[in-house]
Amino acid sequence: MLKYDSIAELVNEAEKRGLKLSELVLKTQAAMTEKTAEEHFATQERSLHDITESVQDGLDKDKRSASGLTGGDAYKLNEALKAGKNIAGHFFGNAMMKAVAVAQTNACMGRIVASPTAGSCGILPSALLTLQEEKNISDKDLVMALFTASAVGIVIATNASVAGAAGGCQAECGAASAMAAAAMVELCGGTPKQCEHACAIALKNILGLVCDPVAGLVEIPCIKRNAGGVGNALVAAELALAGVESHIPADEVIVAMKKIGDTMSSTLKETAEGGLAVTPTGKKLCEKVFG
Repeated sequence: MLKYDSIAELVNEAEKRGLKLSELVLKTQAAMTEKTAEEHFATQERSLHDITESVQDGLDKDKRSASGLTGGDAYKLNEALKAGKNIAGHFFGNAMMKAVAVAQTNACMGRIVASPTAGSCGILPSALLTLQEEKNISDKDLVMALFTASAVGIVIATNASVAGAAGGCQAECGAASAMAAAAMVELCGGTPKQCEHACAIALKNILGLVCDPVAGLVEIPCIKRNAGGVGNALVAAELALAGVESHIPADEVIVAMKKIGDTMSSTLKETAEGGLAVTPTGKKLCEKVFG
């Protein structure tokens, strides 16, 4: 029975059986549970529907979070994109806009898919939906890519953590970036081994990132970090697809991330007792919200 405790083992098994990572995951999930492959696919299909809606909900220019601290930024990005004012090109601009939109939906208590967490919920959806639009990818292929992303997330959660309270934002936005990078590589015709390299590169790029939410809310700087996270995923996917390899295997990067999280001060792990949360402005914003 396949275990989800090693990226390398997943890759080796997929290569041995001549399968994509997503195909391997779907087959093994059906074999390990009482659900058919079709039922598992239908569950992921509903997730795709939900993440698509979360983008649209986040584009409402007038919607604000209950704290009043955030809102309307995805709309601004979308307007800049439509006007051709962004400097990073349509693909990256589109991805950033979608990442902020989903994260904003979360801040406004809307419906999102935690992928793998609510704080990092915009990274995977924005990467996949933007790639779909730009490359004319089918919904079926996008749903399959969610299986690849979920497998990466499970391995990270098993060997390290995907929670900011345990490992800092490297665990949340880092895991989401790794999941997105691997999924994008597969969608663009990359091999399982290239998916592994993309996962490793994405995680390496974000090692040590702290979790320091202002006022303890998943808004500042979390929403903008989702935009940064999808940028990281795009970089990792581009490098891997070009044949660039990570000298440190993904599984070792995951262990390194856990060790960094373990040694990180508790003030930098979602407690709002360090980092941006305790800057003069961060404290003022906290007082504004809570009095």
